[in-house]
Amino acid sequence: MSVSASPGDVRLVGVSLDCGDPAQLAEFYLQLLGGRLVWSRPTSVGVQVPGLLLIPQRVDNYRPPLWPGASIVHLDLTAGDQLDEPVERALDLGATLADPQPDSRWRVLLDPAGHPFCITTVAPPPELLAT
Repeated sequence: MSVSASPGDVRLVGVSLDCGDPAQLAEFYLQLLGGRLVWSRPTSVGVQVPGLLLIPQRVDNYRPPLWPGASIVHLDLTAGDQLDEPVERALDLGATLADPQPDSRWRVLLDPAGHPFCITTVAPPPELLAT
């Protein structure tokens, strides 16, 4: 496996999240992560958060992924050295705790559309994320 590579003009700019109600999911992440609303349409909403764009998008007959067991992508959010307060805030905003909780260093939650995401105190060193 390569240690590094030059991607040319390709770069990650956003993550699309399928859901039944894009406005509700956008509001959840806007309140949880901060940022700003970039656009709002009946079919999708763009939320700019530090580092990328989250795009909740309407899918007819949407069904949430299963946790655990489904092969899915999920968001990893760092909370610095705090874990309980950010988890409580996410719960107050409409998230639910997932079952099972596989490790004490993070909490797996489900957003209002059922997507798993993690809040953790573990994060790579900043120089590793520098571009």
